[in-house]
Amino acid sequence: MPLRSAADSGKVPRDPVHHPLFARSYARLSVAAETRMGLGAVRGRLLAGLSGRVIEIGAGNGLNFAHYPGTVSEVVAIEPERLLRQLAVEAATRCDVPVDVVPGVAEALPVKAEAFDAVVLSLVLCGVRDVSRALGEVRRVLRPGGEVRFFEHGVGGGPAMRFTQRALDRTVWPALAGGCHVSRDPVASLREAGFELGPYRRVLLSEKGPRLPISYCVTGSAWRPSAPDAS
Repeated sequence: MPLRSAADSGKVPRDPVHHPLFARSYARLSVAAETRMGLGAVRGRLLAGLSGRVIEIGAGNGLNFAHYPGTVSEVVAIEPERLLRQLAVEAATRCDVPVDVVPGVAEALPVKAEAFDAVVLSLVLCGVRDVSRALGEVRRVLRPGGEVRFFEHGVGGGPAMRFTQRALDRTVWPALAGGCHVSRDPVASLREAGFELGPYRRVLLSEKGPRLPISYCVTGSAWRPSAPDAS
């Protein structure tokens, strides 16, 4: 089994992330967004064609689970926030694919190296404390040649919108939104972490609504290079 047990070290596991008010709001709003903003269809396209063992980082309340194809043999879903993790456990019981929901953070994944065929990043890089360290962990747990599927929001729009995004990140937004940042660049971060970028596309959520600082999204795929790391 790839999971590391906290009991092995004699330590009592604690929740590394605790945003109960945000978690309750996110749980309600995300369910509504599945149909109103078309997120259900985005999730379906994001996960189509995956196979083998998959780790999903920042699983939230488990809305991706129903979209995993039958070719996936197992999903290990990492979620640090207690309330969202409980909802994800409930969602896992309704899923046809085996899903194991596990506490943990993106910067220190509780799994062995090169244990997964694919990694799913879905609206998570905006909220991690250290993006480069989190993507280093993604690279560690993914087998050489393994695939990353990502759906993230981040920097976008014209100069005025980008200025607004940066200002929000420096002031109130992370505190109000459970650590979320709106001016990060997930594609650039993946490239800097050494992944080979595949096809990706920019999308607006929602396409017909007003353009907000959180509207600018990107979805696509990337790969861990097959060649051994130089290090």
